[in-house]
Amino acid sequence: MDTPKGKKGAGGRRGGGPKKKPVSRSVKAGLQFPVGRVGRYLKKGRYAQRVGTGAPVYLAAVLEYLAAEVLELAGNAAKDNKKTRIIPRHVLLAVRNDEELGRLLSGVTIAHGGVLPNINPVLLPKKTREAKEPKSPSKPAAKSPKKA
Repeated sequence: MDTPKGKKGAGGRRGGGPKKKPVSRSVKAGLQFPVGRVGRYLKKGRYAQRVGTGAPVYLAAVLEYLAAEVLELAGNAAKDNKKTRIIPRHVLLAVRNDEELGRLLSGVTIAHGGVLPNINPVLLPKKTREAKEPKSPSKPAAKSPKKA
């Protein structure tokens, strides 16, 4: 029944030895989004009775990917408009011009985003023959035919 003194409690550490620096789960997963906070929200939201350890990591990774995708496309839209700052209009243009993101966020309204520029073809003025075939100025106007 004799146990060595160093092997008791807290995994063999009883005040002896240097304590390791804590490493966050976000750093372990290589993510920017907070895994701990996502896990807390999952528990607090009561989406399920129990939440596994991998669920917040996976959800944080998915959220980070979606945010990066939207920001990249919005940055491209800002660059196309010769701007250096992303505004809600750029986010809207990015989301609505991308097929998959547009489907994902189809029911979402982006404040101060406006709408996509679109004119229904029915409302455009009809093209006439004169507009299609312009008269060439080099040819003289045809006069009445010569009598033979």
